[in-house]
Amino acid sequence: MNKEIRKIGVLTSGGDAPGMNAAIRAIVRTACYHNLEVMGVVRGYNGLINGELIPMNARSVSETLQKGGTILQTARCREFKEAAGVQRAYDTAKTYGLDGLIVIGGDGSFRGARDLTRIGLPTIAMPGTIDNDIGCSEYTVGYDTCLNTVIEAVDKIRDTSSSHERCSVIEVMGRDAGYIAINAGIACGAEVVLVPEKEYKFDADVLRVVLEGKTRGRKHSIIIVAEGVKGMSVLEMAKEIENKTGIETRATILGHIQRGGSPSARDRVNASLMGSKCVELLLEGKSNRVVVMKDGQIVDIDIEEGLKMKKAIPEEMFEIAKKLST
Repeated sequence: MNKEIRKIGVLTSGGDAPGMNAAIRAIVRTACYHNLEVMGVVRGYNGLINGELIPMNARSVSETLQKGGTILQTARCREFKEAAGVQRAYDTAKTYGLDGLIVIGGDGSFRGARDLTRIGLPTIAMPGTIDNDIGCSEYTVGYDTCLNTVIEAVDKIRDTSSSHERCSVIEVMGRDAGYIAINAGIACGAEVVLVPEKEYKFDADVLRVVLEGKTRGRKHSIIIVAEGVKGMSVLEMAKEIENKTGIETRATILGHIQRGGSPSARDRVNASLMGSKCVELLLEGKSNRVVVMKDGQIVDIDIEEGLKMKKAIPEEMFEIAKKLST
């Protein structure tokens, strides 16, 4: 055990994700197990800059495992992108006596953790984002719950689309990544899936599929569109489909319902395992590490190395989605 680590901080940064509270709980209780003091940083890096820190103990995180969102709240922080902001955050951490910090968030949060490490504050990060767009990790906390929320919503939309013989165009989250869209598309049997990573032609890849389905006797069509797809909005797309095919078409933007809700078993367990490992790494004297999932195992890698990694949707997933929608 690193005897220099006596007090640590924990914060959540960027977009909230189901399972963040499970991670916070694991961090706090693992720290308490090792007789460490814990400070919760409210509102992410903003809170670290402005001194919004609260003491936490095992009881602070009681009844939080099943809650969505983040009890520590989160916020974007432009000031932290500048060296002066990072220095202010570091000074605040030292004022509160922090010997180490754990950051839960996405790539931007990892960069902040790296910057704090560079000026002397040992920091460990772990992935918490519904987008599953972290290149160095095959899994991110919150993604599984989000995907299940999308699947449930699309299943319900399908019921009413079938009843009215409609086409439904559904926008899902994911920022510039299509992992939610492609997996939800396969799980829900969508006829068309559009993602930012793959170009599409509206007439060939959307209209033709809808019309061919109608010719074969299909009673409805489901089109899932990732929010980062360029070109028409889902509202414009729905209008264009209806105008050109005569098929009644509705657009649905699922929005922030995808961020909320009680975390799934997978998100609870993996968030707990990752959070606990973050504390252990600090106690081992490690810093500038990110805890990730690789080949189904929880491991840690250098943040700099992790930020350079890219992750692409396997081409075979698009092929399978196409085959199964026939």
